[in-house]
Amino acid sequence: MNKDIDFGYTKDHARKNADTQLPAIQCWENQYKRDYNVKIILPEFTSVCPKTGLPDFATITIEYIPNKLCLELKSLKYYLLEYRDMGIFMENTANKILDDVVKACKPKVARITADFTPRGGLKSVITAEYGKWTDK
Repeated sequence: MNKDIDFGYTKDHARKNADTQLPAIQCWENQYKRDYNVKIILPEFTSVCPKTGLPDFATITIEYIPNKLCLELKSLKYYLLEYRDMGIFMENTANKILDDVVKACKPKVARITADFTPRGGLKSVITAEYGKWTDK
């Protein structure tokens, strides 16, 4: 097998849409002082490969321990729907969602798991974390 095959991916492909501004995720005031875990699962997430234009399908799981704010689900749904036609690498998807969740609600800790459907016989699961989880 030729190890020098160039598949034509560029830095522009890698960065495509990683910095795109999406609709703000709204929040509401957390009513409890104790720590508790929130898990939100979107089993029908869709984005697009930035090079091929082919769709990527995933289950996105957002876990966090609220600080002063909790994520408002309707605005989160609208935020996640913006990825539907966006060309973005799987790895960038998980990290961008994490960045935007942290920016919105400033949780104590947060974890995004993007569990993508296999494509070409390969399955990708990307986990991005903010803060130190104690459940490992």
